[in-house]
Amino acid sequence: MSHDAMNTTDPSPEAPKRKFDVFEGLDPAVRDRTKKMLMYFIVFAVVMLFAGFTSAYIVSNVGQFWVHIEAPRALWISNALILASSLPMWLSLRAMKKGQTMTSFVHLAITFVLGIGFTVMQLQGWGELQEKGMGWTVDELASGAKAYRWNSIDQLIEGPAQWGTDFTIEQDGTPLNYRPETKQLFASDDVLMARDITLDVVRTSNSSAGYLFILILIHLFHLALGLAYLLVNGIRILKGQIHPEDTIRLHTGGVYWHFLGLLWVYLFAFLFLIH
Repeated sequence: MSHDAMNTTDPSPEAPKRKFDVFEGLDPAVRDRTKKMLMYFIVFAVVMLFAGFTSAYIVSNVGQFWVHIEAPRALWISNALILASSLPMWLSLRAMKKGQTMTSFVHLAITFVLGIGFTVMQLQGWGELQEKGMGWTVDELASGAKAYRWNSIDQLIEGPAQWGTDFTIEQDGTPLNYRPETKQLFASDDVLMARDITLDVVRTSNSSAGYLFILILIHLFHLALGLAYLLVNGIRILKGQIHPEDTIRLHTGGVYWHFLGLLWVYLFAFLFLIH
């Protein structure tokens, strides 16, 4: 063979690289059990995290003046949306096991839309509270530095929030007395409203309210992960990576999503009802 002929010979194409699979060669049942246990471990870790923060919140609340906030309508709507989203999530898995791939995808898409609706209502609800002074307020110090406070009571009293409708201030679970004409606070047993304790309340209120911000922030972070998981599983269904013989990722995604819904219901009750 001539030198030119050797140079014109087409090189053989490279073999496509295979995606590494840690479960390759193992019994599929082992893979399914492992993924389920991993998801249960994640759920348990999140439960312990929130239990720790809520316990610290309760302990730090003892003996303090505390702001009790009435939940806006948007947050109540978000409750309905997140609870309703669990049904199509369950139906998606059920349809996939029956071989109804597109039906499974549609139900998963409905879950995603309801999750987006939940997020929008959450942002709207917290925005409404922020406008009434029930959120982070920023004070500029004489040095020019900024100080951040949560639920500043003096701002609530002077702001647009209405006593008894939007908020009340309590000590050990008992509402204080309030004089709307002068915007003064009095002890719950001070029926005649003789001793003004407004300054005392402002100085000693919500010193541990940062726990609330942490709880809300962590929940929103896990919500973002849940929405991303729904999106990824939707793509997997369309690509055929999730099919009637392999539904474990749809199952674990459902476990995580149902848990998120229950977690928010717990937080809502803790922040706005039981608290």
